[in-house]
Formats: sequence, structure tokens, C-alpha cells
Amino acid sequence: MANATIALNNEQPLKMRWVMITFAFLATFLNYVHRLSFNYLSADGELRKLIPDDAFGYIGTAFFVAYMLSNALSGLVIDKLGTRIGYSLCMAFWTTAGLFHAFAVTPLQFGICRFLLGIGEAGNWPAALKLTSEWFPPNERSTASGIFNSGSALGAIVVPPLIAVMSSRYGWQSTFIILAVFGYLWLAVFWFAYYTPQHSVKEAKARVIPPLKLLKNRFVSRLLLAKIFIEPVWYFVTFWIGRYLVDVHHWDLKKIGWYAMLPFIMADIGNIVGGYFTQFIIKKGVPIPKARKIALGMSGVIMCAPLLLAPLLVTTPMSALIVFGLAGFGYTSYTANALALTADVVPKSAAASGWSLACIGNGIGGAIFQSLSGITLVYVTAAYNYTAAYNVLFIGFGVLSLIGLIILLFLMGPFVKSKALQDYVDAEAPVPPYALNVQA
Repeated sequence: MANATIALNNEQPLKMRWVMITFAFLATFLNYVHRLSFNYLSADGELRKLIPDDAFGYIGTAFFVAYMLSNALSGLVIDKLGTRIGYSLCMAFWTTAGLFHAFAVTPLQFGICRFLLGIGEAGNWPAALKLTSEWFPPNERSTASGIFNSGSALGAIVVPPLIAVMSSRYGWQSTFIILAVFGYLWLAVFWFAYYTPQHSVKEAKARVIPPLKLLKNRFVSRLLLAKIFIEPVWYFVTFWIGRYLVDVHHWDLKKIGWYAMLPFIMADIGNIVGGYFTQFIIKKGVPIPKARKIALGMSGVIMCAPLLLAPLLVTTPMSALIVFGLAGFGYTSYTANALALTADVVPKSAAASGWSLACIGNGIGGAIFQSLSGITLVYVTAAYNYTAAYNVLFIGFGVLSLIGLIILLFLMGPFVKSKALQDYVDAEAPVPPYALNVQA
């Protein structure tokens, strides 16, 4: 069954696909380094005095409002311009926004910088997914998605010790400047190296599907809905773990820098294991749609169970880190398969658009639950203590992930190519010559 599915695709894997997925991996890594550096710098020290919990929550909301707005358009732009130009524009925008952080001095200014960062960073995943759909056959896509998405967890691993060392040596302003330099280096190399493989040229030239038509598709609209509930779990892990360790366990930034790597190492393993597990059972003969659903179900349980049980399980800082790590493992395993799903259902010419429209859910969920997290901490801590407040958050995010899992498994329909969308793109339409950089 699996071999037949692959044969129908008529794609011959190219060796250069591993070079191209490395670009997506490094971009995702830099994306998370820029995203999380502010969170750790503001967890303790000079910026913590400037930015209290409620302001931190609102600043996070600014990021996710921008993320939501950008996802409504970024995928369409990337599909129209092509992977090379679209990915380059995203990197240039978010790297420059990261650089602007060095010159902010008030919560409002940081909020503006985070808003601009969200505009640029949202484009990374639709661009990387489009790259993956162009270079990898269906049976390898979950593995390829897991590889490039592992850059997010690796970025989360590296950021705590990196920021602890850089901020102590150079100060927080210079830290933002140095991080921006690496983004510009990636941009220069990618611009001259990337091209669309010959076997994907025809599909890349196909008509781009209008956003409203995509949103009416059952798969895209339900994935958007599921993401409202699932994505905030990862944002809770990545955005709040530093403050949690300071507030509940009284760690300083230096100690956080070394021990906070553990959850993200576990999450990084989730990217690879989750992606390869699906590829493995496909090779054993499980049909691709069923394999995706099995993997998503297992990932969802691993994500929500430790959060729901956290008030009982968390008694020490290490047990808390393990709970964060298990939730992160489940999330990244889910993401590796969700990224591959989009290319399975949506035509290649709309792969970036379909994913980015679904990721509007990221922005909605992130904006709502970042603010609610900050408000919850302020009020529950005032009435009880930080431990009780974070227990409320653990349970709340566990419930959210469970709701998202139910939507994924029971409301999205079969994970097969959409005939209606494919019929639409089968009608050929010219595309501007700048949209492709092609080599045979």
C-alpha cells in the first residue's frame, strides 16, 4: 500500500533535498533564537524590573496578534513569489525586527518590536513547508518536517545558556545586535543557493488558490480551529518557563540557562521521533492517512496528560522540567505530522497558503491565552501564591490540548488530497517569471 502510494506520486528524491531542508532547519533555529531571547532577558535582571507579569503577557499578545495577521497573508505571498523570494523576505523582516529590540527602552516600545517580529516570523513555517513539498515525496515529508521543525526546539535549547552568557558579557542591547547578524548571514547564503527542483516546477506554476476558497475547505478550517487550542501549549512552555523557574523556585538567569535546556532537548527528540515513527509505519504498510492519524493521536496524549497531572506530579524543579519536556515532546511530534498533513491534502501550489491560513489559529490562541496567563498569574498569586497560579495554568493548557486533539481526530475528515482544490489548480495559469529560480 505504501509503495503504491509513493509510486503514484512519481517523485524521485534528490540528494540536494538534504541541503535544502538544512536551510529550513537553520531558519527555524534562528526564528526561535530571536523569538525567545527577549523572554529570558526579561525573566530576571534589568528588564524584569521594567516588565512585570501582566505587561509581559500583553507584549506576548502583541506578538501573536501580528502572527495572526501575518498568517492571513504570508502563505499567499510565498505561494505567489515562490520559495526563494518569499523565504528571503520573511528572514529579512524578522531579523530586522529582532535588531530593533536593541533600541527599545519601554514596555510599549518592546510591544511594537514584538509585533513586528510576529509579522516576519509567521512566514517561516509556510515557507519551510513549501520547500518541503517541493523537495520531498509524501512518505518522507513527516521526517523532513520533523527535521526542519527541530530547529525550533534546538533554538529553545540553545537560547537559555546563550542568553545567560551573552547578556552577562555584552549586555542585553548588544545581544540583540549579535543575533541579528546571524540572520543576515543565512539570508545571503540562501538567496544564492536555493532553486526549485525540476520535478516540482509544473505544480509550483499552478494557480494559487484564493484564501477564502481555502478557508472553506474542511481540512483547513478545522486545522485552524484545532490550532487555537493546541499551539498555546507550546507558547506556555517556551514563553513562561523562565518566569516559572524564577517565581516558583527562585532560580536566577544563570541557573535557568543550563537547566532549562532539558525540556527542549526532549522536544527536539519529539520532532525526529514523531516524524520518523510515521514514516516507519507507512513503510510497514499502514496507509498514509491512517498513519498520520495514529501519530497525531499518540502525540496528543503525550502532550496533554502530563499537563493535566502536573499539580500531582510537580514537587521539585526537576519534575517540573520533565512535565514541560513531555508536553513539548508531544507538541513537536504533533507538529511534524501536521506539517506533512497539509502537503498531503492541499495542492503544492497552495501548500504555504493552506498552512499559513490554518496558523491564524496560532495567533488567535496565542493572543488570547498569553494575556489570560499573565492575568491569571497576577490575580491567583495575589490570592494564594505562584505555585497555585501555575497549577491553574498547567491544568488549563492540558484541557486546551485535549480539545485540540478531539478536533484533529474526529472533525477534520479523511487526510487525503482534496479533489475540489486539486480540480481548481489543474486549470493552468501563468505565473510571473520571478516566482521561480529553477535548475534541472
